Amino acid sequence: MLRILIADDHEVARRGIRAVLESHTGWEVCAEAKDGRESVELAAATKPDLVLLDIGMPNLNGLEAARQILATAPDVAILILTMHDSDNVVREVLRAGARGYLLKSDAGRDLVAAVEALQSQRTFFTTRVSQMVLDGFLDREKTGHSFKRDDSTEVLTSREREVIQLLAEGKTSKEVAVALNLSVKTAETHRTNLMRKLGLHSVADLTRYAVRNGIVQVF
Repeated sequence: MLRILIADDHEVARRGIRAVLESHTGWEVCAEAKDGRESVELAAATKPDLVLLDIGMPNLNGLEAARQILATAPDVAILILTMHDSDNVVREVLRAGARGYLLKSDAGRDLVAAVEALQSQRTFFTTRVSQMVLDGFLDREKTGHSFKRDDSTEVLTSREREVIQLLAEGKTSKEVAVALNLSVKTAETHRTNLMRKLGLHSVADLTRYAVRNGIVQVF
């Protein structure tokens, strides 16, 4: 029995995904989460074999949820489901350790195939993303250089990525403190350190940075 956790902030989407997965013999949806933070908690509690994560979830995005889940359960297969296929998002998905990347527009056709691939210890990338990855490899082979990219997210800690998402979603330092069980002073210190580390000067700058690097998404 393949045990699957679904994380998506839209209940209708979760229901549709669950119906498709549970129609497959030998697959069981063991839990559903409505945001990234809940998905991390449920993954620890239910120990699924595969976690299907939407990227654009509130409070904690799918990328950071994937990192936190894999930090404690490295054998869990992560399948990212998203509406977006920009170079930045693809790069961050790969860095997070996901083994599958499926566009929501392709889910009706490819969801079962994607889960089957990950169940068999293979990877799965939706067609357009596979071509992007291949094009990037061929470009590096041809030029001897990788694409110019923003590597600043690599210097952020897991907690700092959580803070930057909450601030970019419009939360105050007090609301960040409550969400992360911190003191207000600690939340404000994280905010100050983030600004200094990233060379940013306002919450608007921070929000643009978060969108550009796939920490939050604009629909």
